[in-house]
Amino acid sequence: MQRKRLFPSRASLVLVLCQVITALEVPLDLQDKLPQPPTITQQSPKNYIVDPRENIVIRCEAKGKPPPSFTWTRNGTHFDTEKDPLVTMKPNSGTLEINIMNGGKAETYEGEYQCTAKNDRGTAVSNVIFIRQSRSPLWTKEKIEPIVIQQGMPLVLPCKPPKGLPPPIIFWMDNFFQRLPQNGRISQGLNGDLYFSNVQPEDTRDFYICYARFNLTQTIHQKQPISLKVLTMDAMNESIAANLTETDFYGDSPVDNRPPTFLMPSGHTSNKTVLKDEVLLLECIAEGLPTPEIRWNKEGAELPSNRVFYENFNKTLKIIGVSEADAGRYRCTAQNNRGSIHHVTTVIVKAAPYWITKPENLVLSPGDDGTLICRAHGNPAPTITWLINGVAVELAPNDPSRVVDGDTVIFTRVHEQASAVFQCNASNIYGYVLANAFVNVLAERPRILSSQKVYQVIANRPALLHCKSFGSPVPNIEWFKGVQSSVLHGNDYTFHNNGTLEVPVAQKDSSGTYTCVARNKLGTDQKIIKLEVKDPTMIISQPEYRVVQRYGSASFQCKFKHDPTLAAEVMWLRNNSELPMDERYTFEKERLTIKNITEKDKGTYTCMANTTLDSASASAELNVVDRPDPPFDLELTDRLDRSVQLSWVPGDDNNSPITEFIIEYEDAIHQPGVWHVHSKVSGTQATATLTLSPFVNYSFRVIAVNEIGYSDHSESSERYMTKVAEPDTNPSGIRGLGSEPDNLVITWKPMKGFDSNGPGLQYKVSWRQKDVDEDWTSVTVANVSKYIVSGTPTFVPYEIKVQALNDLGYAPEPAVVIGHSGEDLPMAAPDNVEVEVINTTLAKVRWDPVLLMSVRGHLHGYRVYYWKAQNITNRNRRHIEKWMLPFNGNKTHGMLPGLQPNTNYFLNVRVVNGKGEGPSSKDKYFETPEGVPSVAFLHISHRTPDSLTLTWSPPAHPNGVLTQYTLKYQSINATHELSPPVEITILPNETSYILANLVQNTRYKFYFYAHTAVGPGSQSTQEAITAMDEAMASRQVDIATQGWFIGLMCAVALLILVLLIVCFIRRNKGGKYPVKEKEDAHADPEIQPMKEDDGTFGEYSDAEDHKPLKKGSRTPSDRTVKKEDSDDSLVDYGEGVNGQFNEDGSFIGQYSGKKEKEPVEGNESSEAPSPVNAMNSFV
Repeated sequence: MQRKRLFPSRASLVLVLCQVITALEVPLDLQDKLPQPPTITQQSPKNYIVDPRENIVIRCEAKGKPPPSFTWTRNGTHFDTEKDPLVTMKPNSGTLEINIMNGGKAETYEGEYQCTAKNDRGTAVSNVIFIRQSRSPLWTKEKIEPIVIQQGMPLVLPCKPPKGLPPPIIFWMDNFFQRLPQNGRISQGLNGDLYFSNVQPEDTRDFYICYARFNLTQTIHQKQPISLKVLTMDAMNESIAANLTETDFYGDSPVDNRPPTFLMPSGHTSNKTVLKDEVLLLECIAEGLPTPEIRWNKEGAELPSNRVFYENFNKTLKIIGVSEADAGRYRCTAQNNRGSIHHVTTVIVKAAPYWITKPENLVLSPGDDGTLICRAHGNPAPTITWLINGVAVELAPNDPSRVVDGDTVIFTRVHEQASAVFQCNASNIYGYVLANAFVNVLAERPRILSSQKVYQVIANRPALLHCKSFGSPVPNIEWFKGVQSSVLHGNDYTFHNNGTLEVPVAQKDSSGTYTCVARNKLGTDQKIIKLEVKDPTMIISQPEYRVVQRYGSASFQCKFKHDPTLAAEVMWLRNNSELPMDERYTFEKERLTIKNITEKDKGTYTCMANTTLDSASASAELNVVDRPDPPFDLELTDRLDRSVQLSWVPGDDNNSPITEFIIEYEDAIHQPGVWHVHSKVSGTQATATLTLSPFVNYSFRVIAVNEIGYSDHSESSERYMTKVAEPDTNPSGIRGLGSEPDNLVITWKPMKGFDSNGPGLQYKVSWRQKDVDEDWTSVTVANVSKYIVSGTPTFVPYEIKVQALNDLGYAPEPAVVIGHSGEDLPMAAPDNVEVEVINTTLAKVRWDPVLLMSVRGHLHGYRVYYWKAQNITNRNRRHIEKWMLPFNGNKTHGMLPGLQPNTNYFLNVRVVNGKGEGPSSKDKYFETPEGVPSVAFLHISHRTPDSLTLTWSPPAHPNGVLTQYTLKYQSINATHELSPPVEITILPNETSYILANLVQNTRYKFYFYAHTAVGPGSQSTQEAITAMDEAMASRQVDIATQGWFIGLMCAVALLILVLLIVCFIRRNKGGKYPVKEKEDAHADPEIQPMKEDDGTFGEYSDAEDHKPLKKGSRTPSDRTVKKEDSDDSLVDYGEGVNGQFNEDGSFIGQYSGKKEKEPVEGNESSEAPSPVNAMNSFV
């Protein structure tokens, strides 16, 4: 907003706020400080009924400045309370207490009382209070004769309670103080009488007692009991037979049914007058036989439904809060099966005076104008009377500044002496209302009442600086910014009549000090106010929409920023209400987490960031989903032989739309208790037409599906039994295979009872030989799954069919299936078997196929059996190990893997069908060439200071003729370096060797392998330490037992431990260290292979690479031998699993090579040699 500068700078022109008010409003906090005429604040009710057992307290309280004094009148004359010792007036109050407990009588003080409160500004008067003593008189003595009455007649038991003040509450009881039961036939009227529409024998009672309860005096009085005897016609005649003539007897028939007549009120019409705002009670009690029913209505209008009540079994119409609109004609109708009667009550609504405009206190400044208005209404119209200070206007002193004009008093240019209390009395024949209203003329200098000194407001919002003031005359208000600056004016500010300064859009530069000045002709007051403009609170990260499955959890995050000088807090709401106290809700900074969510947690979650000045909010929806509730109300319609319509009502989808319905059925005849899926339909459907099968007792249920999961199944539908019919289908899975060479076994998959379509399910089995001109042979069998045809030729094709039938007929013609009669063992063996040796472990075998006619069955394939030729060592064995390799189908060649080198073998071939194997071919001999030997394990059997004795066993598999052994060895020094290798050749028949001229107490590493003509075999490695000289050992022992040596060793061990920790840390960080570099440079020769050509050491290599062995390399040995596998797998060549067979061809097991590993003697520690280690090696 742009400011307009209307005046020159530093001008002291003032923009004044003018308040044009005809009446001053005195603030509450000043009312007790300013002069004020009396005001009645509390008084007793107009009609005051007192308890004669208690003191009488007549209340009259008033306020004013100065405090008023009180006087009383009684029955229109002055009541001198000081002269009556039983009457006291409370201090600083007009309340009277009459002490009748000390000998006084309440009736002495009955009458009309009025209180007057007076100070120098006027006089106020109370209502006229009518004091009456409560009365609870007794019933007058009377003699009540027993009542004997004929059954069915009407009856009224009078109560006639005594007139009490206030009127008593009436009720009827028996002699056991139990209330008498009331109903539509028996009821109590408003006057207290007990009405019987018709008496019955069960009404006979000796004690009908009417009670009157006077609540104010807390007393209950009772009437003399009334005895009632109801006689039937027979009992009535017997009781009076002795005293009456024959013509006096009642008839022998009961009282006839009769139409209603009214017991209350009498006549056809009546009038009822009721006052406005009171309760209207209309009563109609009718007699008749049978008991009449009562109905109410208003002619030409509806009864007010919100204010009308029907009581006393519809016999009383009650309307509360009566208004002029309730006047009119009310009709009550009594009706039974013999007729009806009605009564019309004309209701007239009158009204005691009530206020339309009640006069209100008027505060004026000298010279002001004002009015007092007193308007009341009533029926008849009330009379308005004015009094001044409790005196009629005509008798009050004359004042030219006031004029009384009917219900209005007009004041013009009042003066300070015009203060007074005016009474307005509105009265008619039904009562009066009285109101006090004072006119208070004040002359007061200005006072600024606003106490707030600092106002804080959010930027870009209006700022309201209040300057509430009081003065008489009303002061003018002006505003300044700063301590001594110009008066504020222009469009940048809004000035309100109550003195408030408004800054429409507060900015940061609006902050500062403002001064409010209030002036009138009696003086000036001012107040300095500070305005602070703060930054607004803003949500910078809003919570997001969440979809959570029931019993899951969800989190909402809400980040905000605010003015740093203001305290802030976050509050979370759900659906605009505070979150309940629940441990499932957790709050962490700006995050709300809800655990174990249920349906009641669904709704809108609002994050409210609150400061003392403003708040910001953001909301997000939480949608709780779950699998649907089960469908319900399943119904079957449109029932036909092969279909029915199923309908259902979907359950609650739990906020995730239903995608489909699964319909399941149960067959109570064939599979009771087992449910099957019938069909699936869209989630938008609630009906489905279902295809049915005959002879099924159906029951259906439905499952709803949504993205969350499956609902529980619905309740089962009613059952529906379909009619029987011929089978619709034939059995499946028909096969024809022979179990013997001369039979045909026909099998099929039996049909389920569900598919039988009726009782008596059977099968018609038919067969004939294929390609032979002959008729079908058929047989009908029970519900089985196979039939055997005997006496068939061996392995010939047959045409087969199986047809279902039940008690109603046959299924459609079945399809024909081709089968074969039983197989027999093949008759011929394969010819021209040839073997080609590929290498030391692999051979290829070929054969000619046999003729299909000789197979006599389905050709499954061929089997190759092979075994080692017997030699002198195994010729006497009773069991020959054989292997079998199958080849499926019509193959005529195959590979034999996994053979042993330098071995003589035999093999033969057999053809195989479904029955078994045929005769074998002639045995075929072949030999495998020589290979390299397997490992020869090396052992250290004895050691001295300068020699080691080495022993070994020949290779388990020499795979040829051994030609020599090769031994290589190297010494290992203290730094783990290896010496140049030394090689020794040993004859093949040797099994030990003594290695002499060695260095004592030195570690050696050995490499050992055998040779054939083909080359070296697998290598065996071993390590050993030569023995120590006895003298050196004794010295070593002596040193080892010295304390200084033990301490030195401990220090060395500690240092090594520290180095290991450092190395471990560096290794984890990826860095290298000297030991690592040595290991990279010198690898373990134990795993290095020999060169194929010259048998020397190769270089260091990993598992695949072969590099020369470097001098001085050293790594610890793991005493393992790596076998170089060269065997070919049988799986790579044959179609079956390898097997071993006995001489009779039975299966033994799969061939596998044997691995031998024996323990190696000697110390294999990788540590550097030491005297202690050398000694320990001999232990």
